[in-house]
Amino acid sequence: MIPDVLTHGQFDTVYNFLSLVIVSQLFTAIFLLISLPRILPRYRQAITVAIIVCGVAAYHYFRIFDSFTRAFVTTSVGGTGAYTQAVGAEFNEGYRYVDWFLTVPLLLVELVAVLALARKVQNRLLIRLVPAAALMIALGYPGEISGDNGLRGLFGLLSTIPFAYILFVLFVQLSKSLKDQPAPVRGTLGRLRYLLLLSWGVYPVAYLLPLLNVGGADAWVFKQVGYSVADIVAKAVYGLIIFQVAKAKSYDDDSTFATTEMSREDIPAIRT
Repeated sequence: MIPDVLTHGQFDTVYNFLSLVIVSQLFTAIFLLISLPRILPRYRQAITVAIIVCGVAAYHYFRIFDSFTRAFVTTSVGGTGAYTQAVGAEFNEGYRYVDWFLTVPLLLVELVAVLALARKVQNRLLIRLVPAAALMIALGYPGEISGDNGLRGLFGLLSTIPFAYILFVLFVQLSKSLKDQPAPVRGTLGRLRYLLLLSWGVYPVAYLLPLLNVGGADAWVFKQVGYSVADIVAKAVYGLIIFQVAKAKSYDDDSTFATTEMSREDIPAIRT
């Protein structure tokens, strides 16, 4: 439940973390866009998807930030007192689910695309992963907005089914493809699955808080901070790692391209 009152410190905490996510997603997208020529064309699809993910997340966090600042206001001089819910305004948690419904499937597309597998293998993985990811988010939303813990638990359980299936594909089916990857990136690609699992693990913990009778303003603030940190890791950090994998694979595929790019990196900075 959204609290009626936030202390000045609680308001500032949520405010600053939402700002941090906006900056992280926006400038990661800009960096990846500028860096596209630094990898071979066959891997640019993965980075383009990463740019879209970060761009979509930045947009939705602008909306979340705006919703938050409209929902909680203070009448104290200098804004140092408590913040209460504004009349006729309410924090819209739905923006997060719209964002996740779009970006979570795309995160899996990023991973599959950077592998540069045979078309049939790639399509087979995507047909399994993308619908399951969308279903996972869609099933979680009715429970998130429900004030009934029974419904929350039911939809939480239903959304766990596609989540478990995604893990099965990532850790069992995808492992068969990793052995065909270049040695320098094989370990990184394997660890990316654990990064997704770690960051995604924050969401069900926050989702279950009401079922554990954990409520109040502190719990709500903790949930917002947890979601924000998880989104930075799962999208911005994840995208930067995907870029490093794409760059390493580009170097492994084309020695001439690697020599040219590495010579550019070795150019000393111009002294002023």
